[in-house]
Amino acid sequence: MASLDTGDGGGHKKGPGVKKAKKLSTRVDMTPMVDLGFLLITFFIFTATVTTPKAMDLNMPKDPEKKDEEMLTKQSGALTVMLGKNDKVYYYEGQLKEDASNFQTTTFKGIRDVIIKKKKDVVAAYNPSAPASAKCESEAGKDEKKLRDCKSQDMFVVIKPDPECTYKNAVDILDEMTINQVNRYALVKISDVETQLIKATEKAGGQ
Repeated sequence: MASLDTGDGGGHKKGPGVKKAKKLSTRVDMTPMVDLGFLLITFFIFTATVTTPKAMDLNMPKDPEKKDEEMLTKQSGALTVMLGKNDKVYYYEGQLKEDASNFQTTTFKGIRDVIIKKKKDVVAAYNPSAPASAKCESEAGKDEKKLRDCKSQDMFVVIKPDPECTYKNAVDILDEMTINQVNRYALVKISDVETQLIKATEKAGGQ
């Protein structure tokens, strides 16, 4: 490293009684910076290890070829929700009728009321003496939350996004499942009949 001579040799006499001028080094000690760098690296490594990625749990439909493993749902507890464009939501309860008389239209503000009402209807129709109900209550034991879930176990929401719906709408409807404590739901591909009904409804509404 280079060093700086601060002494002025021409202005001082040389001799036994004369002190030599000190030379000040210009070398910079980087050791503390290296230590700090290692500390920062260690901190970020531990932070990255502790912070695990968060994922959204989805109940996807079973393989149609494995019918014995399919989730059986009572039509009375089924609610099908279809997501259209312009934040429109379409739904029907149970099975879609041939005349589509149970095909309804609402918004994201209105679909929450539909889900709440459907859940209340399912709970009201709960039969504790049914084999499935007895099994659920037996497994729940004294857990009050699990016992409440048993009463709404027949409710199942089928979510069918239209190709023209937004990603935000898909996330919003999944949030509604969490907010309303719907434990059984699945994302399913929308059928051609349902797509035609949506287009017909949009055309009738001037969209």
